[in-house]
Amino acid sequence: MIGVEPEAGDDMTRSFQTKTLQSVVHPDTIADGARTLCPGQLTFPLVLHYVQDMVTVSDAALLRSMFFLWERMKLIVEPTGALAIAALLEGIVSAPDARIGVVISGGNADIRSLLKHLPL
Repeated sequence: MIGVEPEAGDDMTRSFQTKTLQSVVHPDTIADGARTLCPGQLTFPLVLHYVQDMVTVSDAALLRSMFFLWERMKLIVEPTGALAIAALLEGIVSAPDARIGVVISGGNADIRSLLKHLPL
C-alpha cells in the first residue's frame, strides 16, 4: 500500500520518512480533505504498520488528473479523492508488471473554484 498526499500538505509523508510526528503550518493545497496540520496519534501508528511508502503530488499534477477523469471517464472527483490516481498518471508510483488498484473517491468538488485552473 502506498499513501499519497499533496506536496503542500506533506505532514504524513515527512512523518512516515522520519518515524516522528511532523506538522505543516499552513497546508495550502486544493486537496482540502488533506489539509491536516499533523498526523493523528491513532492514525500515525497504523500508517507506519500498513503503508509501505508515502509519496506526494503537486497541485498541478492533481488538476491534470482531475481534468483527465472529468473529460475522459466522465467522473467528477474531488481533489483529495484524486490523489492516488494523480500519483499513478504522473509516474510517481510505478509498477509496470503489477496489478494496481486505485481508490478514486468523493464527488464533493467545487467546480466553480476549480474552473479557474482549467487550461484553456
